[in-house]
Amino acid sequence: MTSHIRAPRRGGAVWRYFGDARSTLMAPQLLLLQVSHPVVGAGVADHSTFRAEPWPRLIRTLLSLTTVVYGGQEAATAEARRLIWVHTPMKGTDSAGRRYHALNPEAYHWVHATLVKGPVDAQRLFGKGMPEEELEEYYRGMRDVGRVWGLQDHHLPPDWPSFVEYYDEMVAQRLEHNQSVQDVLEELARPAKPFRRLPGLLWWPFARVAAHYALLVTVGTLPPELRERLHLNWSKRQERALRRFARLVRLLTALVPPPLRITLSLAIAYWATHRPGTDPAARRPLGAW
Repeated sequence: MTSHIRAPRRGGAVWRYFGDARSTLMAPQLLLLQVSHPVVGAGVADHSTFRAEPWPRLIRTLLSLTTVVYGGQEAATAEARRLIWVHTPMKGTDSAGRRYHALNPEAYHWVHATLVKGPVDAQRLFGKGMPEEELEEYYRGMRDVGRVWGLQDHHLPPDWPSFVEYYDEMVAQRLEHNQSVQDVLEELARPAKPFRRLPGLLWWPFARVAAHYALLVTVGTLPPELRERLHLNWSKRQERALRRFARLVRLLTALVPPPLRITLSLAIAYWATHRPGTDPAARRPLGAW
């Protein structure tokens, strides 16, 4: 990774939108899209601890993503190198007899692509959408994120329209139902307790409501053709419920000043780069909006 590969600029479009609280509502949908790719799905089924420990896995993912976007250049580069090191030995043969490797460029790019698209969809559903000029800036910034992760320029569509064309083609031709898709759906429907000692009487009422809205957003925001391919039902009643939920989120987030909408992401990134055991040389102040 050379010095001209840049982490996201403080205050830029990626900085403002990627870690927006509304983007986190799209996280289950992004995971489902990712594991729908045959290589990612096989890798998760064979090498991930997602089913055994979903909450620790989620926390590690949040730490990684926020480090790359909000942790500064040194921390982002170090985390990208760590991800490549972790994924290098992940290979095998899937249930259909196809050989796979976690660093397959198509699969690696697809994971990045879902992270590009998620915040854009979140702004459209839960906000006013990104203005056209900010959308282009955001995509350029997320393209830099892909390059920090080790993707080459020829893997990354040059502009937003090209990206949308690539994304739609991947949905139409490469995504499929597999065991990892089923595992994600089952976990969303009945989320595990984050702590074993948490009383079920306290957790399950909350979990039931959270699962309802997580599935509503996840299934409702999938491309319709993929929803059908994954055998997921979607009704007009569910569509109306999603629109009502989206209006509520828009109302609530309108009351929150924009800088505060990324506070949680900044806090997670600070912990990721300053917790005991991290490299002091890679620490940088996260700065303001």
